[in-house]
Amino acid sequence: MDALPGTDQLLGLTELEAKRRLSAGDANRTTRKSDRTVADIVRSNLFTRFNAILGSLLIVILTLGPAVDGLFGIILVANVLIGIVQEVRAKRTLDHLLLITATTSTVLRDGQQVQVAPTDVAREDLLGLRSGSQVIADGPVVQCDELEVDESLLTGESEPQAKAVGDQLRSGSFVTAGTGWFRAEKVGDKSFANALSNEARKFAPVKSELRAVTDSVLKVVSWAIGPIAAALLIGQRVGGETWKSAIFGSATGVVEIVPEGFVLLTSMTLAMSIVRLGRHGVLVKELAAVEGLARVDTICFDKTGTLTEGDPVVETITGPDGKTPMEASAEAYALLRTLTISSANPTSKAIATFVADADASPVEGEVVPFNSTRKWAALTTPSATWVMGAPEIVLQGDRQGNANVLEHVGTQAALGKRVLILASAATSLPNEGLPNDLVAIAVLTLVESIRADAVKTLQYFAKQGVAVKIISGDNPTTVAAIARAAGMEGLDASGAVVDARNLADDAAIAQMVADAKIIGRSTPQQKQAMVAALKEQGKTVAMTGDGVNDALALKASDLAVAMGSGSEATRAVAQLVLTDGGFANLPVVVDEGRRVIANVERVAKLFLTKTMYAAVLAVATGVARIPFPFLPRQLTLVSSLTIGIPGFFLAFVPESPPTKVGFKRRIAEFSIPAGLTAAIATFAVYLTALQTRNVSVAQARTAATVALGLIGLWIVSVLARPLTKWRDLLLATMSVAGVLSVLVPAAKTFWKLDYPPLLVIAESMAITAAGIATIEVGWRVATHRRPPKASAMTGSGAVGYNTNP
Repeated sequence: MDALPGTDQLLGLTELEAKRRLSAGDANRTTRKSDRTVADIVRSNLFTRFNAILGSLLIVILTLGPAVDGLFGIILVANVLIGIVQEVRAKRTLDHLLLITATTSTVLRDGQQVQVAPTDVAREDLLGLRSGSQVIADGPVVQCDELEVDESLLTGESEPQAKAVGDQLRSGSFVTAGTGWFRAEKVGDKSFANALSNEARKFAPVKSELRAVTDSVLKVVSWAIGPIAAALLIGQRVGGETWKSAIFGSATGVVEIVPEGFVLLTSMTLAMSIVRLGRHGVLVKELAAVEGLARVDTICFDKTGTLTEGDPVVETITGPDGKTPMEASAEAYALLRTLTISSANPTSKAIATFVADADASPVEGEVVPFNSTRKWAALTTPSATWVMGAPEIVLQGDRQGNANVLEHVGTQAALGKRVLILASAATSLPNEGLPNDLVAIAVLTLVESIRADAVKTLQYFAKQGVAVKIISGDNPTTVAAIARAAGMEGLDASGAVVDARNLADDAAIAQMVADAKIIGRSTPQQKQAMVAALKEQGKTVAMTGDGVNDALALKASDLAVAMGSGSEATRAVAQLVLTDGGFANLPVVVDEGRRVIANVERVAKLFLTKTMYAAVLAVATGVARIPFPFLPRQLTLVSSLTIGIPGFFLAFVPESPPTKVGFKRRIAEFSIPAGLTAAIATFAVYLTALQTRNVSVAQARTAATVALGLIGLWIVSVLARPLTKWRDLLLATMSVAGVLSVLVPAAKTFWKLDYPPLLVIAESMAITAAGIATIEVGWRVATHRRPPKASAMTGSGAVGYNTNP
């Protein structure tokens, strides 16, 4: 990294002084951890209302019956262990949470600029600042040159703040323009950023719609279990059952209501997604981000680093006519070297590299560095003012008859080239804006390579119905030409290509942003306003970026995606980081998010169908004052073959259908009617068998077990559609396992099955077939009632038994 200018008059610490301060504890290190200990996490996962109810039922069943009837306890233990592991991992993440993300810092030691780790910065050290770097401690500015700082991550203030000598800087902010030095007065836990980090380390669960649905279900189930258990106990006792039998039957009935496996499979699905995304170079900082991008219907990104490689190269530097080559000894080269010497952005680096071999010394004068808001840099000397920047800005209003120059600029921009102008004026730089007598003296054209993955990525989003908007600080004509080369369509429509300089306020931005595809000459604040306007219009917006000027828009978006090679600011605010900078990984993330949501929805329908039929059966049994239709082990058999094992495999289906709104509604519209149908048919089979002469309770339970198993397998087949070879194999395997459980003598004895008479079997099959037919007809009617939109990321799909998540 190049040395910072202007250190001749500064005195930093000596190495000896720095070592003494570091040894004394005056170092930029934080020692605080999150406010939850491992013991707290273990207690919070063990002592919950959910575990108390399920654990109590497990104790009752193990006390009154054989151990094999308590097999559901395995899932209870697994849920607790997964919860503990997840929260311990979250604790470790919080323990390492930092608003300070810089990897190195420039300090002045013994009069020399050296690079040290942020944790090796001592109190009273002098720290250097340049565009893109992060302020890692608190303290006053001691020297600066056009220094501007973005404090939005700390204060929410979107405008970069100009800083002068004596102004205080706060850790966690980012330099957007200029250079400077400041003294670190507050370091470690005393700094502003670390104080915020310590506050952020306080435990708070990640917001997630999947988690919210799970919590809602468990809350309702927890409240319902008590009354249902009481009704079932009283009904069986009044019906003549002994206390032991009534308590055992009540415990059996309410255990099935709890969707314990749903929590387990949801956690496993999310965990596996994080692993899969990691293999594709995607770092997931928040679990909610996995499902978040699946719901995105609008994605915004900058041209640089996404469509293009991000490293521009100067193609030519010519005279204002665009034809006359500028010789290496020309005055323009010296001016360009001076104007780019203090800037670290890619464009300035490209220009500096191009003129590096020229025999031209920097020009003495006062430099105004380039920044993304002004879009120009200036050099003021006693005799003239020199400005380099965007042609539309520098030559605004056709100053001094520059029409021919602007025509040439338009031609180059239409070819996808970026153009800058070097202009001169006899007057000095005014306090606001630029001189009115600027005359072009050189035209710079820069080119960027289109990323190899850009074409396929744009095609993917177009096919999936995701609106793509390129919000750039470059000339909109240039950006549009590059986008066309990358395969983006619809750019010739009215309002598709917009120059942000013509947008007077946020109202104008909101009016144009829905139809626009390319918005050029955008400032960081305008990018932020565009994202906010899209969200106000009901869009779910993802923003990708790699530069400091993208940080504000990233913060405003529903989902922030940073390039791993980007600035510290973007990585700090992003929920997803593409660690290898691969733009092509965005479709991978979208597909993974869709897969997670679709599979969890499918599994949720399966488990909540079970909750529904278990609750109805328990209430019906209590009202009818008869023994509960199943033994615990028989419910374990049915649940394993129709819920647990199929649910496990369905949780990892590789398909990723478009995500639509109405997640909770679709679950309810399937689970309630399907569960109610299964309960009615099963209870009818059980009641019919009980009322048949010479049929024992054990035989009636066997009939109910077989009926519920068959209906449950049919429900699995509905949720597994469209059927494939492996799904057919899954259904066939579960069916064979069910048949063997009924026919093999050892299995029949273990599951306490006793064949009823042929008449009861025939009646049971007829009732079961009617239940299956009802579910099938209901699913077909609901699926064809409102066909799902094939090309949209969001929207309403079929209702009722709809299985297209």
